[in-house]
Amino acid sequence: MTRPITAGVDGTEESLAALAWAAREAVRRELPLRVVHAWRFHPHEAEGAGDRDTQHRWVSDGVTEAVRAVTERHPELTVTMDVVEGHAAEVLVGAAAEAEMLVLGSRGHGAVVGFLLGSVGQQVIAEAARPVVLVRAGDRPAAEAAGREVVVGQQGGPQDSAAVLRFAFETAAARGATVRAVRAWTLPPVFAYSPGSLKLLDEAGGLEPYEKKALADALKPWRERFPAVRVAEQVEMGSAGQVLLSVAGQAQLMVVGRRAHLTAVGARIGSVAHGVLHHADCPVAVVPHD
Repeated sequence: MTRPITAGVDGTEESLAALAWAAREAVRRELPLRVVHAWRFHPHEAEGAGDRDTQHRWVSDGVTEAVRAVTERHPELTVTMDVVEGHAAEVLVGAAAEAEMLVLGSRGHGAVVGFLLGSVGQQVIAEAARPVVLVRAGDRPAAEAAGREVVVGQQGGPQDSAAVLRFAFETAAARGATVRAVRAWTLPPVFAYSPGSLKLLDEAGGLEPYEKKALADALKPWRERFPAVRVAEQVEMGSAGQVLLSVAGQAQLMVVGRRAHLTAVGARIGSVAHGVLHHADCPVAVVPHD
């Protein structure tokens, strides 16, 4: 089954930038593009707002215009459009389940707009079964052609980061870009070491060599699967979010993993993904761990 790249649109500048990004990525990957708009009927929104059919027609006309602009730029691209009545988060989570990735617009410095208003955004990113890419209004194709890297954060062992690395390598291969794999490490308290971990550290020659080996081991299967993709390895002491943001300026895309946390007020994404989404100027892909 061929999954489309799906873009959520709502007419904002951010969502139109996300649609343009999704269209370019669909062309590169030779995948269809699906455009989704979630709407709800508001009978008392304003005088003269019209009945359900009238509002649906107005919404559909706006989405059709956005789709027309995309097909004019990419006539070879197969594009479908769906205007779905329902709660935005539920519609988008459902659309993501059927997609290769879901692409949405975001506003700078953390406030995600359009479909992603407050808890709605948290819910979509936390519950989506497929990668979610957030794109800012200022995104331009030039950043993808300027030799910038696909930066990916790697944590844990090879299986822990398999989905994140797969997405980064697939994207870099489609773009002819370099993957910069970043692994951050900090000094844990002495009592965190078990006899087994102390033995591994001793064999590796210390903390930093151990972290470098862990990154190399995680990358090995993806280097073999994508031999044409250039790879830069970076192991640095510091918090993962800070280290990733230190190289965001040279990135055309940042890729981070996501483990959702259930709380009394709903799903929440991890601190690393939240920090990168908040501060990085380039598009950010949040990939659920396998």
